[in-house]
Amino acid sequence: MANHKSALKRARQNEDRQLRNKSTKTRIKNVVKNVRQAVAGQIEADAATELNAAKSVIDNAAKKGVIHRNTAARKISRLTKQVNAASS
Repeated sequence: MANHKSALKRARQNEDRQLRNKSTKTRIKNVVKNVRQAVAGQIEADAATELNAAKSVIDNAAKKGVIHRNTAARKISRLTKQVNAASS
């Protein structure tokens, strides 16, 4: 455990950030799962709606620094490819 005052504060801040990031990452996993289920269900309109919701959640996570912006772009790209392939 940290001994210096500044190191103790940094440890507290890291715990708070870890909780915040965990909830955001879980939300990302859930929206990605929803898109994939909509694609598997062969419902175009539903898949497109879920994709838009997923884009928003993933972009916000990247904006807040929870995930890297390239990771966000990759996730969105792959989901869009899946939705487009299912609709055609």
